[in-house]
Amino acid sequence: MQIVLYEPEIPPNTGNIARLCAATDVKLHLIEPLGYRLDDRHLKRAGLDYWPNVRLAVWPDWTAFESNGLQGARLVCTSAKKDCAETSVQHFAFQPEDCLVFGPETRGLPPEILKRTPHHVRIPMLEGRVRSLNLSTAAGIVLYMALACAGLLEAWT
Repeated sequence: MQIVLYEPEIPPNTGNIARLCAATDVKLHLIEPLGYRLDDRHLKRAGLDYWPNVRLAVWPDWTAFESNGLQGARLVCTSAKKDCAETSVQHFAFQPEDCLVFGPETRGLPPEILKRTPHHVRIPMLEGRVRSLNLSTAAGIVLYMALACAGLLEAWT
């Protein structure tokens, strides 16, 4: 399992997701441009002292990631929009090698990335309450659902 952040914008979200990746030994891919510098203090603070445990790859663009970082893994794109992702995360058949792709906080994944795969999921929410969840919250929900579905949590205590 891997997490891919496409053009993330908010340093604390990436830092929280990096901590999530350290806790689960999941590789984190960052696709540039980033909305911050990797030495940003808010990014470092959110990741605390877990950064040495994060398997991190930074790619200059989507093409470089897809050519060199994907390595045959299946892309699973996320979206808060029902018209982009009809399948709720709890009904999706995740596989151990999946790359979970999340878009930028303010605009989500662009159509050209969504078109790269038929695999799209969303987190179900009550109608009319909020547009979307915070990126780091969404990443945690989707990652743990994916790990459980793929049978990767069974050996964990």
